Amino acid sequence: MPKNRRRSRGARIWRDLGIAVFLLALFAIGTVAGMVAAYGRNLPDISRMADYQPASTTRIFARDGTQLASVYKENRVWVPLSRIPQVVREAFIANEDHNFYSHHGVDFGGIVRAAFADLTHQQFQGASTITQQLARRLFLNDQVSLSRKIQEALLAIEIERFYTKDEILERYLNIIYLGSGAYGVDAAAHTYFGRGVDKLTLPQAAILAGVVAAPSAYSPLVNLGLARDRERHVLDRMVEHGDITSDQAGAAYDESLDLVSERLPGLQGYRYPYFTTYAIAQLEHLFGATAVEEGGLQVYTTLDQRMQDIAQKAIAWGVHQAIAEGIGAHQAALVALRPSTGEILAMVGGAHFSLDNQFNRAWQARRQPGSSFKIYDYTAAIDSGLPASTIVDDTPVSYPMGDGTQWSPEDDDHSYMGAITLREALTMSRNIVAVKLADRIGLDRIIDYAHRMGVTSPLEANLSLALGSSVVTVLDQASGYSTLANQGLHVDPTPFRMVKDSLGTVILDDRFPAATDVVSAGTAYIMTSMLEDVIAHGTGYPNAVIGRPAGGKTGTTTDFRDAWFVGYTPDLVVAVWLGNDDYSRMNESYGGNIPARIWAKFMTAALTGTPPHEFPFPSEEVAKVAGCRRGYEYFLKGTEPQSGCGGSIDETQPDDVAPAAAGIIEPPQPPVQATPATLVPPTAEPPPSDEP
Repeated sequence: MPKNRRRSRGARIWRDLGIAVFLLALFAIGTVAGMVAAYGRNLPDISRMADYQPASTTRIFARDGTQLASVYKENRVWVPLSRIPQVVREAFIANEDHNFYSHHGVDFGGIVRAAFADLTHQQFQGASTITQQLARRLFLNDQVSLSRKIQEALLAIEIERFYTKDEILERYLNIIYLGSGAYGVDAAAHTYFGRGVDKLTLPQAAILAGVVAAPSAYSPLVNLGLARDRERHVLDRMVEHGDITSDQAGAAYDESLDLVSERLPGLQGYRYPYFTTYAIAQLEHLFGATAVEEGGLQVYTTLDQRMQDIAQKAIAWGVHQAIAEGIGAHQAALVALRPSTGEILAMVGGAHFSLDNQFNRAWQARRQPGSSFKIYDYTAAIDSGLPASTIVDDTPVSYPMGDGTQWSPEDDDHSYMGAITLREALTMSRNIVAVKLADRIGLDRIIDYAHRMGVTSPLEANLSLALGSSVVTVLDQASGYSTLANQGLHVDPTPFRMVKDSLGTVILDDRFPAATDVVSAGTAYIMTSMLEDVIAHGTGYPNAVIGRPAGGKTGTTTDFRDAWFVGYTPDLVVAVWLGNDDYSRMNESYGGNIPARIWAKFMTAALTGTPPHEFPFPSEEVAKVAGCRRGYEYFLKGTEPQSGCGGSIDETQPDDVAPAAAGIIEPPQPPVQATPATLVPPTAEPPPSDEP
């Protein structure tokens, strides 16, 4: 074949091949263009990114600023880029997208490098830029497909057209999932290191950046070895891109990570869970569960960590003593309030908190308060003008029941003391006197006083109410006694000082609570003086003596199923309960024994550094009169006797003569009818000599 013909044929082949390649290229371009156009028409509207409000974590703090808990649907705390240290930004950019500030959403060079590394079986390199990851997280899903990758790339390019690099990086660092339930760098910083993102060190920043590739596997709380390998990889990338030196990387790798699990072994949940779970329940009551789980609230509580630690130790000690001494109690609870503000300073709802034991006996359990309830009976009497010197017969009495039987209240010692004053009766916790007093002043009145003083539980109008037959909570009793400690003013208990929304706007402010005038300061003072006698030489002696002015009351229920001590100083109110969850009886467990000892142990330690001081004496409302059984007595002005300290028993006293003027309690009037179930069992409270 002639040489020229061979050349011509070869040229035609190359020409045809070129045309074919050109046509294939056109077809490919057309196909890709068509696909891009098709996918482009269905892209989400990226303008929504500006209004994107992810579910944010609610954070709960103690009064000193220590974080107690995070509540979330997705554990996330949004922080501005200005609060994220440069070292954290550099760690993520070096590891995930070192060309972040130079590309326009898609790093085509990175795609080629990743493909080459994959073909040559080198270490895997991610091809998605930070912008692409943000697009996927906000608008797409994690499905692995060509269509999703095309949409991701198109969205990334579109995002880069309308948002600055810093805006993109801020959203990325706040949205990215970083394992162990943490979304965003600040939530992850708290989850792993117990600190905000602005306090992270270089090795901690490298740990977070290393988690991104496989959060469930690389979390340092899941596999510390893999997490440290990823940390080394991130540090090497930072060296490669000039963010740090090799020496800095080596020093960082040798530095302690200071993980939360290293400092607080086993603590992955709430700090002080009894208090914290109560605070969360109150938040949900006020704002709803959705706002708490997704609203990013900032909750500043009243919890005093020092007092909480003391309370937990006191309860643990008390339960241990109860078991060691054969009393047979396995649970206890304590609530401590500041009476002037209602702040709950400490709350312990049981001897142990665990996955199997989360019941909070401080506010969820309703138990019979026994004789600790008598303060409402006596407060109603004193506030209506009946003097503490009023004489009552501690003698047998019976009341008809609704079923035709008779109820005869009695004391644990089955003895009678005859004519005694109200002060003596409260000091020695005499049951018959309390019932006679309740019958005289009226059950509805006692219930009204109890509720206004702070008891929230429903109360039944039966004469045994005077002995504590209706159930209440430990928080109820602390709240009720706080009214006396606060000179007759009641402030509702609260676990909050302040709550802010995600934008920092205050939506609840309990720092300056409203107080309700419930009883006069004079009544509160007289009641306090009577309760001081309970500690000084009554059923609270000697176990409740704490070396400073304090008043309190014991409570012991039938068959020793509940034992209480509730008391206060001018600065602090504390209620203590001891018993068993199954209502099984204890062995000779009086309120003046273990509960009083727990109370005294807590008060002594909690008030260390607080100077002792007397309860304020309201001289404009109270008169001090000499010549009484105890040497002197306090009277509300206008009720003091003309001579002596009061009258004597006069069973013929007409009904229209005020008991305050006569200084007596009349014989029982026809009682309120009650069903046997609500009258049994009455409280049993021994005389002081029988207290262990």
